[in-house]
Amino acid sequence: MADTAEPPDERLASEAAAGSLDAFNQIVDRYQVIVFSVSFHLLGDRQAAEDATQETFLSAYRAIHGFTGSNLRSWLLRIAANASKDELRRRRRKGGAMSLDEARGEGDVPLDPPDTGETPEARVQRLALAAELQRALDTLPFDQRQVIVLVDVHGFGYEEVASLTHTSVGTVKSRIHRGRERLRRVLTATGTNSPGAAL
Repeated sequence: MADTAEPPDERLASEAAAGSLDAFNQIVDRYQVIVFSVSFHLLGDRQAAEDATQETFLSAYRAIHGFTGSNLRSWLLRIAANASKDELRRRRRKGGAMSLDEARGEGDVPLDPPDTGETPEARVQRLALAAELQRALDTLPFDQRQVIVLVDVHGFGYEEVASLTHTSVGTVKSRIHRGRERLRRVLTATGTNSPGAAL
């Protein structure tokens, strides 16, 4: 019986570094959803997130021969965070802050996954809450937004986030604490309930 198990990240990275486009495409297939999701929550804009995602994989393709670690996901998300920060700077230079109301539509990525059994009313409430949470996230400084997205939205551990952001666990905890406090103040001011549960 043939082995149908997916190849480990390390093997794909090694083959991609040796010139295998198929191996790199498998890396893209494996991680494009989370890279886009992280970029979207950091930028709050679908087109900007698509641009940052494309830049992430272009940068990864150019640098894959230099990947020597054991955690390909963290390496890609580090590139994605840098690409998102660069995209944010570019867009601010070109024309100021992005308009979330103009940029975000119902088809954009929510902060929480959809419940397939939800009623239309529950869906409307969930999408409204997701939009409110994203607006609140957008008020945070980038370093706080980054750790909130990684820990509270995507469930990364403190140690992995510290490695990903080249900081200490203590710094990650401090940014998480300050970011959550600021989110609570923003969400309380807008009348949004239970921000912790929603995140």
